[in-house]
Formats: sequence, structure tokens, C-alpha cells
Amino acid sequence: MDEEYDVIVLGTGLKECILSGLLSVDGLKVLHMDRNDYYGGESTSLNLNQLWKRFKGGDSPPAELGQSKDYNVDMVPKFMMANGALVRVLIHTNVTKYLNFKAVDGSYVYNKGKVHKVPATDVEALKSPLMGLFEKRRARKFFIYVQDYDDNDPKSKEGLDLNKVPAKDVISKKYGLDDNTVDFIGHALALYRDDSYLDQPAIDFIKRVKLYAESLARFAGGSPYIYPLYGLGELPQAFARLSAVYGGTYMLNKPECKVEFEDGKAIGVTSEGETAKCKKVVCDPSYLPDKVKAVGKVARAICIMSHPIPHTNDAHSTQVILPQKQLGRKSDMYLFCCSYSHNVAPKGKFIAFVTTEAETDNPETELKPGIDLLGAVDQIFFDTYDRYEPTNDGADDHCFISTSYDATTHFESTVQDVIAMYSKITGKSLDLSVDLSAASASNDE
Repeated sequence: MDEEYDVIVLGTGLKECILSGLLSVDGLKVLHMDRNDYYGGESTSLNLNQLWKRFKGGDSPPAELGQSKDYNVDMVPKFMMANGALVRVLIHTNVTKYLNFKAVDGSYVYNKGKVHKVPATDVEALKSPLMGLFEKRRARKFFIYVQDYDDNDPKSKEGLDLNKVPAKDVISKKYGLDDNTVDFIGHALALYRDDSYLDQPAIDFIKRVKLYAESLARFAGGSPYIYPLYGLGELPQAFARLSAVYGGTYMLNKPECKVEFEDGKAIGVTSEGETAKCKKVVCDPSYLPDKVKAVGKVARAICIMSHPIPHTNDAHSTQVILPQKQLGRKSDMYLFCCSYSHNVAPKGKFIAFVTTEAETDNPETELKPGIDLLGAVDQIFFDTYDRYEPTNDGADDHCFISTSYDATTHFESTVQDVIAMYSKITGKSLDLSVDLSAASASNDE
């Protein structure tokens, strides 16, 4: 271990593994260590026995739940937008060859007490029960504008400078859409977590809606999302393989992993009496607790069921977003459901997560609006965890710390953190112009 590295990465969570892969592909010499004897850190994947032990204590789970080894329950489950930034990163690093993706069946939104399919195109807008007749026509025009929008074609902008005009002016003034429609487009298509985007320049909003629509068209499934067979637990291991191909070194089960400093700058990491020297350290918040602050909590319920979520067209995999306004909350709630069709549970079993940014200390009560949508549940586990953000400046101390995972059930915010960290570590922006056809996903049952 007494060698010098460009970067030492601590923790094998999704963010750390992606960064380790990107830096290895860039030709940097990377050492990747984890104090645990398993991959994934906070974003690990558990079988049924591990899940039971973690949330229920020592007893073995009831036999009717099936075999433990047939469960791959991701602790931070997130779907990937088919044309989104994470898929681009996977293609950029060639990790796609280690993974098999499958399209996700459904994308839904909670509105006025009911679950509805998210309309994302002009055709779907006309069919959607979310809107009345005249609103459907207005929404159709808006979706056509988004579909035709092209950065390089001034005509497609219809005289709007989207870098200056706020999103609310485009969606409410130009297209006259009502608050109810704005709510589901902003939260279930553009995937904003609050309404502050309405006062921001519209360009980001339009691009997000366009990304959703293009991702939806990609695999002609019922949603814009894809998910790996066997779940996200496959990702860290795929990046470990990638890193090895580029000369990177992975070490699990390394206790302590103490970051060493000289003149306030990280110079290496010590474990079991040996020190590996490095120029920079990349880690999750748990490795440098004095350089992070708690910024919130995530409340979640993990449910095992014997049926799909009701009113989702029997989807074996789906996301339902419950916008904050619909619940009278400050933050959205998310339902994630996956099943045996993605090989994350035994035949006939479904795994559902209900997650939100905690606003109280009582997850059972707080998550009730989401849990009520699930129908009968075989088992339910409640949990909360703290969210941390770094307080340091990596330029000063050479430590680059990821933020904790948020409550969202899609990857868009997570991968933005990775891309921002990459730029801080390397001083350059990540080129994600790739051939998207390099990642394919099956639609079959």
C-alpha cells in the first residue's frame, strides 16, 4: 500500500464509484478503499436476511417471503432517465458492457387524490384525465413547443430568450396552463423538488421536459426510465471492474481509513499502520465527519408486497411522484416499485419504497399518504437517515466530499453532484456527448 496515487477514493457508494471510474478513464492513478467488507456504502443492496437483520434485529424472516438470495433490495433506489446524464456517464466509461438494463414500466403522478400516468407528449396530453378539454389543447401546444425546441434553431424559440424569461412566464403566460398542470409538469416531468424553478430562466425547465419526452420515446415503454437487472448493486462492482482495467486498485474491508493532513492539505490515507500517499482524497461524508454538516433527513418506508401498486396498469416497475402541493407539504414524496421482473425479488413479490425529505420525527405518520397508495403490504420497514453536505473547500484542503443521497427516486440530482465534483477535482468539465445507442434496455417481461 506504500505507494503514491493521484487520487484515493474512500467509500464504494454509487457517487464514489462513478468518480473513481471517470478519474481512472482519465488516466489518473486511483486507489479505492472501503472500511466495509461489501460494496455500496449507504447505497448498498441487501438480500432478505440482511434487510431483516438491519431493520428488525436478529430473527429470520418468515418463510412465505421466499428465499433470501432472491432479494436484491437497493437501499437508495433510483431509476435512470434513459437519455439522462448517468446513462451518458456509463457509456462514456464503457461500463454499459457489464450491465443489463430493462425499461421501467410506468411513470405516474399523484393529483387530487388519484394516481395518473404522466403525460409527456402532445398525443398523451389529449388523452390525459389530468386536464379538461381546453387545458388539454393548451398543454398539447406546450409539448409541441418543447419537442420542436432546438438550441441551434432560433425559429424554434418563438421569440423567447429562454436564458432570461422565467419558466412561469413560458408555462403560465405564453401557454396559459393552470396551476394544476404546472404542478405535474414541474415535479413529475421536469423533476424539480420545489417550485423555485418558476422564477429561474426557463432554459433548464424546457431542457428537462425535453429530456423526459426524448427518454420516453427511446425504448417506447411506459416510462422514460431504465433500471439494471438485479438492481443498482451491480453498478459499484461494474465500476470496480472498469477501474481495474485502467490500473486502479480496489481494497475492501480496510478499517479506519484515516485521512492524513500536512499544512491543512490531505496528503494520504492510513489503514492498518500503512499509509498510501496521494494528491487528492474523494470520499463520502462518513469518512470526514468534521468537514460536513447535517442539512436534513430522509424518511423512508421499505415495503415487500405481493402485487403491483394499484392504479398503475399492473406495472412491475414504476415511479409515482406526489408533488408537495398535493399533500400540503414543503417537499415531494416519491414511490419506487420494482419486482421479480428486474430480478430484485422472488417471483410474485414486489419491493416498494416510499421516501421524502423528513419534516417531522415520525416517519410512520409522515409517509402515510404514500403508503396508503400501495394497498396490502406483506412487510414494512421504517427508517430515517441524516443528509450531509460538505463545508470545506476542496481547492484548499484537497478533500472532495460527496453530498448524501436525497429522497428522489431518480438519478438526476445525484449525477449532477458527481459531475460538479469531477469538475472541481480535475478542473475541467465532463464531456458527455456520447452515442446513446450504446446503452440498450429490454422491454420484455
